[in-house]
Amino acid sequence: MSIEKILKLLEIMEAHELTELELEDGDFRVKLGKGHPGAPHLHPALPASAPAASNAPVPTANTIQDEGLETITSPIVGTFYRAPSPESDPFVTVGDSVNEKTVVCIVEAMKVMNEINAGVNGKIAKILVENGEAVEYGQPLFLVNPA
Repeated sequence: MSIEKILKLLEIMEAHELTELELEDGDFRVKLGKGHPGAPHLHPALPASAPAASNAPVPTANTIQDEGLETITSPIVGTFYRAPSPESDPFVTVGDSVNEKTVVCIVEAMKVMNEINAGVNGKIAKILVENGEAVEYGQPLFLVNPA
């Protein structure tokens, strides 16, 4: 199943206010969910190693009250990476200037590395997610002080 199809499923979930959706297609099974902090939401049929889920609540746009800051959110469910490889420097650090096209991180979903652009102009004020942490659709990743 392609990332585009999964994103479409997420749109359907949002439009119909669903909190969970499970779909099987042959040997492939995907389970998507929202509103369950710390629970994994993407389950490939084949065993895969995934980072341990945290019991800490996942921050949402509603729980972040930093006035005047823009939020960069995850467009997909996956694993957050700050750098293109373990040996590389992070894409951005606190204080770095970004523009709409600046790559700020990678979110891995189903073994596909998706580069995430800032989408805003400004300076990185806060990084909200740890490297290797599981992220949800719409979860805040960075706070940006707009230019």
